[in-house]
Amino acid sequence: MRQLLIEVQAGKGKAILELAKQKFGGTNLSQVEANSIRGAIDLIFVYLPNSQIEDFLAELEDFSELHVTLIPRGVMPLRPPVAEVPQKVMDVEPKSPLEVFLAGLQSVGSWKGFLAYAAAGGVVVWIGLFTNSSFLLVAAMLIAPFAGPAMNTAIATARGDSMLLRKSLLRYVSAISVTVIVTAILSLVLRQELATSSMVESSKVSTISVLLPLVGGAAGALNLVQSERSSLVSGTAVGMLVAAALAPPAGTLGMAAALGRWGMVLNGLFLLVMQLVGINLAAAIVFRLYGLSVEGARYKRGKKWLFPITLGITSLVLVALVSLQFSLSPNLQRSSLEQRANTEVQQVIENSNLARLVKSSVSFTRANIEGQNTLLCLVYVQRPNNVTASDREISTRLTKLIQNRLRQKDFPATPLVNINVLEAP
Repeated sequence: MRQLLIEVQAGKGKAILELAKQKFGGTNLSQVEANSIRGAIDLIFVYLPNSQIEDFLAELEDFSELHVTLIPRGVMPLRPPVAEVPQKVMDVEPKSPLEVFLAGLQSVGSWKGFLAYAAAGGVVVWIGLFTNSSFLLVAAMLIAPFAGPAMNTAIATARGDSMLLRKSLLRYVSAISVTVIVTAILSLVLRQELATSSMVESSKVSTISVLLPLVGGAAGALNLVQSERSSLVSGTAVGMLVAAALAPPAGTLGMAAALGRWGMVLNGLFLLVMQLVGINLAAAIVFRLYGLSVEGARYKRGKKWLFPITLGITSLVLVALVSLQFSLSPNLQRSSLEQRANTEVQQVIENSNLARLVKSSVSFTRANIEGQNTLLCLVYVQRPNNVTASDREISTRLTKLIQNRLRQKDFPATPLVNINVLEAP
């Protein structure tokens, strides 16, 4: 429930109290007479279910000299009998759509702090990628201010608010641009010459990459609409989930641009666009399901046509990106193809009876080596006691078996295989 503090012209308070009690399920209602700079007033305290707030405010539009203060904190108004108190406390409702919308508007605040966080996040993500430090990448996800604009874009889509949509997209692009520029400048100033392993991993695209923004958008929207005590998941954790899909690709994009690694730059752009449209699609749908729409008690600046058009464009862009991903193999499927190839390698060795698998790793090397995509397979095996073949013979036969299997599976790369035969002491 939410508390509302209402100021109205003296003599009108009783009508509001009756309205709140009889029609909207208000509880623990009270009224006091007070004086303000506008003269004598009735000061009313009302506790309403979250779902009734917007309709209640719509009913108050006819009252003159009305001032309402919405206190966006969950409250637990209790009343006898005592035996029913636990059940009432357990009845936790989602936030009012009006509250979610106003919170989104309120977050579109100072640009200085917003851009400062984006720059700080860029510095931390650069250090994390440059030093291959995973804990610094986690810190960058906590600092990077990407979750706010992404969620506000979804709120604007659900509400049909073109003004909020423009501002949110501008802040999203600005934050990404600052992070990219900061990481590019650091790479140039500190004379970075080679792409680190963290950069390579962050730039890889999997066939299931689309799932992360969809899950992140839905989780972010759920966190914003749920009441404070109805979820054990903090807003920081959800914001980090959204930033996890954005901070490393943005940092990799800037660093790769400074190094002239244009293949990684294109992968980074692809990931960033996919994150935005995926988050917006999932979050906007969740917001609509929880009641955010153009029809509101106040702030009726939304346009009905904007939601279906924006959602349609977002869906088309997402489908186009996924189609492009599957048409450009292996460039936009490297991570998934590596997993599939590693599975094939292990199956070949297990079925060969020539050796026992110790460890195998499969990875794509540079994008273009003499016009080919190269799949490097590093395999460590142990000779069984009953095998008398030489190490070289085992290596040669396993290499041919693995290369033939990968060709049969139509892997769009040239497999280079290195077999290392190990001996037990």
